[in-house]
Amino acid sequence: MDQLEAHLDRGWECVSKGDFKGARAAARRALQAKKASPEAHHLLGYVAQHEGDSDEALEHYREAISLDDGYIDAYLDAAEVLIHPIGEFEEAIAMCEEVLEFAETDDVIVDALLLKFDALLAKDSREEAARVLDALPKPPFANPQQTFLVGRAYFEAKRARDALPLLEKAIEKDPDNPDAHYYIALAADELGDRRRATVAFLEARELDLRAPAAPWSVERETFQRTVEKAVAKLTPDKLAQLKDSLVLVADAPGMEVVADGVDPRAGVLLDAVAAVGEPPPIAQRVFIYQRNIERVVGGIEQVEDEIAAQLEEEIAHVMGAAAAPQEKSSDDPVISATRTKAPSRVK
Repeated sequence: MDQLEAHLDRGWECVSKGDFKGARAAARRALQAKKASPEAHHLLGYVAQHEGDSDEALEHYREAISLDDGYIDAYLDAAEVLIHPIGEFEEAIAMCEEVLEFAETDDVIVDALLLKFDALLAKDSREEAARVLDALPKPPFANPQQTFLVGRAYFEAKRARDALPLLEKAIEKDPDNPDAHYYIALAADELGDRRRATVAFLEARELDLRAPAAPWSVERETFQRTVEKAVAKLTPDKLAQLKDSLVLVADAPGMEVVADGVDPRAGVLLDAVAAVGEPPPIAQRVFIYQRNIERVVGGIEQVEDEIAAQLEEEIAHVMGAAAAPQEKSSDDPVISATRTKAPSRVK
């Protein structure tokens, strides 16, 4: 084993242990051994992506591709970053199509098609996205993660009945995959099995809480200050509806509210009192869930805007529900929470 290969192996070993600082150092040493190493740039891109710096990640992935235009993993990882959080869907689709032109194995074809599906869905081209799923190779797939991702894609394409068997198969092989449990819950709920959905949501919540936080995650005190800045960004009408509210930060919703129907991956939860025929009610409590907010952003610099956006959406939803005529007593609490999405491609 030469020096370059040894540094790269060490870097990926560090990645597997969650030691991104060590992985970055190993990648830098690999570049010292070979300045034009596409593998070292790919490793640096992967580290940057998981540290929350999408721009740096994309820069390294593009450099890897320029050094080796057949480097499939660099194309796929670049496409993933372009889809989320950067949002350059057309470029992501172009990269996926380029991979499909020279892909020789089913596992590569599946990865590229799933990323293309995600990009099309994100740009609201649902019919075209559905056609992509029809082009997928037949199961079984290369690994439990691919099985899950195909099942997830079927669910997102409004095919819950097709999704459920694949999601169940993924859990058979990898019972600790929180995303698979989460999507089983969504599929079961879509099919009217609320009991099964609740059990699966609770399992997903437990597994989420056992998983390590994002490498760039901040201390609770710092996150609390970010919440305060996000609240200050709200439009005046939304801000008025949080007047004197108690704002609380936690990792995730408690199991008791999940059992009552709240999404375990909600980023924001409002507790308000209905006031039919009166001015819009003021929320009594606002819950911000750090783990769930951090899950859907690409890095710390996006957290503040994400909190503000979810607050705006949740206030509009809850206050609209509270102000609308309903059969419940006006003293009953109104709670809600938006659903978040699992990652498009998880290694």
